[in-house]
Amino acid sequence: MVENESDTFDIGGDLTVRRLGYGAMRLTGDDIIGRPDDESAARDVLRRAVELGVDFVDTADSYGPGVSERIVGETLDDDDAVVASKAGLLRNRDGDWIPHGDPDFIRNQALCSLDRLGVETIDLYQFHRPDPDTPFAESVHAFAELRDEGLIEHVGLSNVSVEQLDEARDIVEVATVQNRYNVANREHEDVLEACEEAGIGFVPWYPLGAGDLGEKADALAEIAENHDATPRQVALAWTLDHSPVTLPIPGTSSVEHLEENVAASAIDLSDDELARLDG
Repeated sequence: MVENESDTFDIGGDLTVRRLGYGAMRLTGDDIIGRPDDESAARDVLRRAVELGVDFVDTADSYGPGVSERIVGETLDDDDAVVASKAGLLRNRDGDWIPHGDPDFIRNQALCSLDRLGVETIDLYQFHRPDPDTPFAESVHAFAELRDEGLIEHVGLSNVSVEQLDEARDIVEVATVQNRYNVANREHEDVLEACEEAGIGFVPWYPLGAGDLGEKADALAEIAENHDATPRQVALAWTLDHSPVTLPIPGTSSVEHLEENVAASAIDLSDDELARLDG
């Protein structure tokens, strides 16, 4: 991985990480439920990520549920990476993702996350999704209290609007925002801009759009050919170039795909190529 100042970001002002991280959602069974078919292979992916210099790993209570956190906690040492997790999203037996922002539930999830990750303090704990049945401020206050008690170091948000970000910042210091975002889907460009202005890390989930890069597909393919790269690698390189606060976390259960993703950080897109993808 190429190393220079622009490749790093200080989460919350004090946790310095390389900007290209790893999303551990896929270290589970099918449909993000249960254990992976080959748990040793899942551990190999995590270990290889660290070997390649990745030092920011994102997971969540609801991945498995609990499976991804446990694998991360049992595989990585405390000093291997900054580990981010999330609370506030419940899985049912049908695999539905159900917002659940009740403060007592969030506290319980945090205690479970601490146990699975094997830590006394979670580096970054994120509110996974606002719950329409719970006042947003009440959920955020729960995270603020967890931080005040030393159970989490930094608070993050996910799937929020600019207005919700502003509301949360009146309650607690927000270190990161994780919203859906990629070269073909910029619905949350206003949230990214708000994060830039405030020095908040922006963690784009689905940075590769699950391979569906829409109207940008042809441009990505042509630019990729110029760099002897894949369109997905170019999509990741664009995400890193587009803003100094982006922290993409492409996820995979394959060492080969992991290595391909990490290599994207070395792609140097020209101004013309960036303009073509920006348009």
